[in-house]
Amino acid sequence: MSRRLVSLTLDTLEDLPTRCRQCVHWELDPVSAERACAAGDPGLEKEAWVSQTLLEWGSCGKLVYVDGMPAGFVMYAPPAYVPRSMAFPTSPVSADAALLTMAHVVPTFAGGGLGRMLVQGVARDLTKRGIKAIEAFGDAKFGDSDDRTGGCLAPADFFLSVGFKTVRPHPRYPRLRLELRTALSWKSDVEYALEKLLGSMSPETLLRPVRPAPATRSTPG
Repeated sequence: MSRRLVSLTLDTLEDLPTRCRQCVHWELDPVSAERACAAGDPGLEKEAWVSQTLLEWGSCGKLVYVDGMPAGFVMYAPPAYVPRSMAFPTSPVSADAALLTMAHVVPTFAGGGLGRMLVQGVARDLTKRGIKAIEAFGDAKFGDSDDRTGGCLAPADFFLSVGFKTVRPHPRYPRLRLELRTALSWKSDVEYALEKLLGSMSPETLLRPVRPAPATRSTPG
């Protein structure tokens, strides 16, 4: 089973689940989101948001594929790009953090560690860009019948399971934080360093045979 992690682009945006592809819960303020839905094609607003964020800030999402099939995704951005971030009772997001808005794994692929893989991909990306932490608003009652977000928040338990810590508790919408210096496991750090090392070596160096050390002659006593 092959796994592949890629950055979100306007091309890979089409591989999000249809409901998520059409959702602008995070990208627009509540009034603008209602207008976009009433107009009949919120997907255009979603595409416009992704395009603007990519141009102005850079990568804002990751997708994971399993054997070529889209299996999950995460989206993230600075709080200033996410109008909905100010609508929570545990707002605002810390000034030194990016906001992870949505994390989703297709149920068929749940339980295989893809969520952790996605979060580690985000951590690597943001670390290179000098950002210190990821924060997220979790749903402590995910799946309840009174869910008014339409499933646009990830369960708080998911974030806790991949290393986030609660920084502002709330019975429904706690704000959680992951320090990027501790986000990557030792194994992932070693693998990433090895990839960089191998990537810096030429094919000739990698294929060059290792010559055995010359034998040492003993001198008669």
